[in-house]
Amino acid sequence: MTHSRKILLLLFAAILAFTAIAQQSRKELEEKRKKLLKDIEQTSGLLKQTKEDKAATLSRYVTLQRQIHKREQLVETLQEEMSFLLDNIERTATVVVALSDDTERLKEEYGKIARHAYRQKLMHSDLLFLLSAKSFNDAFRRWQYLRQYERYRQRQAKLIMETQQTLVDKIKLLEDRKADKEKLLTTEQRQSRMLGMEMQAKNQLLEELKGDEARLARDLESKQASANKLNKAIEKVIRDEMERIRREERAAASIAKNNSETASAGKATKPSATPEIESVSSEFQGNRGRLPWPVKNGVITGHFGRQPHPTIPNIEIVNNGIDIQTDKGAQVRSVFEGTVVGTQFIPGFDYMVILQHGSYYTVYSNLEEVSVKKGDKVSIKQALGKVSTDAKTNNSEVHFEIWKEKTRLNPQEWVGK
Repeated sequence: MTHSRKILLLLFAAILAFTAIAQQSRKELEEKRKKLLKDIEQTSGLLKQTKEDKAATLSRYVTLQRQIHKREQLVETLQEEMSFLLDNIERTATVVVALSDDTERLKEEYGKIARHAYRQKLMHSDLLFLLSAKSFNDAFRRWQYLRQYERYRQRQAKLIMETQQTLVDKIKLLEDRKADKEKLLTTEQRQSRMLGMEMQAKNQLLEELKGDEARLARDLESKQASANKLNKAIEKVIRDEMERIRREERAAASIAKNNSETASAGKATKPSATPEIESVSSEFQGNRGRLPWPVKNGVITGHFGRQPHPTIPNIEIVNNGIDIQTDKGAQVRSVFEGTVVGTQFIPGFDYMVILQHGSYYTVYSNLEEVSVKKGDKVSIKQALGKVSTDAKTNNSEVHFEIWKEKTRLNPQEWVGK
């Protein structure tokens, strides 16, 4: 094997290793792009559903903010993909040049071998070469040499054909990569234009909202009052359920031990949970980050915790869960198997359903109608009711919370991505 051939093979090996890593990274970027496009398509659909009037301006602004964020991520992802493609094109072009040079070199070497073999054939030099041997062993060695020479010539011919085929494949790959780059460039330019239009629309909505802060403040105050009623209702259901469990545990302990001292011991202290509750709690905890969403399709428009108001300066809002905007008439479903421990109508949040999962509770509110009742056992993804649609904005939004007994948890850390 020639020195140049060794260098070429090492170059191929390095390029193949780097290409494998790049292809994996590119595949991840492609999956991210597809996910972002799906999210943007979904948000666009929700924006079309939202009424274009004064009452719906804030809702449109919040949804548009999310749309812009996703669009910015998409443009960034497309730019990363193009960067990967350009690197790939450069590496493939390098391989094409190297293969072209190697093919010419191999052809030149093979031409010399072929001419030499032809001259030998004309002069019968192979036979003379064997007959001129001084001994049988010398003739055998000469015969082996001629065989090796012939095999070498055949390998060279095969190598030329393989190298030429590899060159054809690489040229085709290079053309495909360039076509992919052009498609990505067109997509990136289109998405950038749409991002610019959305930014303009967002700024226009912001100006409208700045001139309407008094109404927004009144709406916020009304919504906060409804949220407080919802919170009290949730706390009462959970408190009553915890007290019921304590009573049952105390009664069970009293019967099991059958003595008055044990019966009177269950005072204000909380007994240990029953094995069944501990088992269900452990199973629910084990699905953290993997729970299904309470609706099949949707985007999060309200996040957990204390946060600044999207448009009114120096005003904070508190959200005990998350708000998910979804399709009109969408079914709201259980994120885990459990028991219905409460259903109630809360002004401002419509119907609410609370499910118990051991020591954990999930809350689904803003339901137009409920299809379960207290005491029902429900399975994972079972329909609980239908989401309400706001008559003013035409938005359909479910409010979802997760509690561990009396502690509120961030639902985004529990549901799947």
